[in-house]
Amino acid sequence: MRIVFAGTPEPAVASLDALIEAGQQVVGVLTRTDAKVGRKRVLTPSPVAARAAELGLPVIKADGFNTPDGQAAIDQLKELQPDIGAVVAYGGLLPQHVLDMLPKGWVNLHFSLLPAYRGAAPVQWAIINQETQTGAAVFQLEAGLDTGPVFSTLSRPLAADETAGDVLTDLATTGAELLASTLSDIAAGAAESTPQQGEVTWAPKLASQQAKVDPAQPADVVRGLINGTSPAPGAWGILETGAGQPQRFKIGRARPVNDPPAHDQQPGAFLLEAKRVLLVCQDGVIELTDVQPAGKKMMRATDWARGVDEAVRLQTSITHPDEFQVN
Repeated sequence: MRIVFAGTPEPAVASLDALIEAGQQVVGVLTRTDAKVGRKRVLTPSPVAARAAELGLPVIKADGFNTPDGQAAIDQLKELQPDIGAVVAYGGLLPQHVLDMLPKGWVNLHFSLLPAYRGAAPVQWAIINQETQTGAAVFQLEAGLDTGPVFSTLSRPLAADETAGDVLTDLATTGAELLASTLSDIAAGAAESTPQQGEVTWAPKLASQQAKVDPAQPADVVRGLINGTSPAPGAWGILETGAGQPQRFKIGRARPVNDPPAHDQQPGAFLLEAKRVLLVCQDGVIELTDVQPAGKKMMRATDWARGVDEAVRLQTSITHPDEFQVN
């Protein structure tokens, strides 16, 4: 089959590579337009666009299809004469007239066990909600959001200290293999799809404000939020040191604590031990392994804790209720 690949971020690159390595006939790539990156806001091609250029594949860039630029992208797609489209985190919806363009339609690799966690951030929400299992699914794209029948799936457990970044890196590789094998089955006429069954849950894109850590919540909830929003949009809180202005404080990873020490501290306090940094939550403590103070890079929490005043603490919804109101 002649395949057009649609994807944008780094996790999608593994799927493009897997199709090439499997000998699939990839005739071109559809991706989002260049984005401003870094502090200098330099226009930069997407990771998929960059990889396609390295492979010598034609690249079509479009953020939508109802504009003159979108119509130009459609014309370019027609010129490639693909039989089927393979989508991995493209970042935009394909309207019905684009879905109908290709003889075998479009298939999508989604990082959840559908119909669980339909939407833009399935891995993030699975971790936030403290799920113990996730996976990936290859399904036929329809006009509805992640609603199409499923060709194939894989599953994997979720460890309590895994971040969304960890899981996406793993699923990018295993999901790429799933996508390549599914496309081979479709080409051979051996693939069968099954309508989705089970409870539908949703995974909308996360905003930075949703990643604000509130230690007044239960420990598992706080840990899930930290790991589920790492590396993006990034968990954070407001750090009070007792000297100077409160500062934004990022947290990169947390894990459960099986042997919590006795203490009389309130939520938001830190317990600074020799080999670990603990954050007091509503019903227990969690260990913070990676943190990023204001103006610094992400570092080991124990390195940050050296020389830190023991009075340092994170704001909570109890101490600063107005700071946690959602508009």
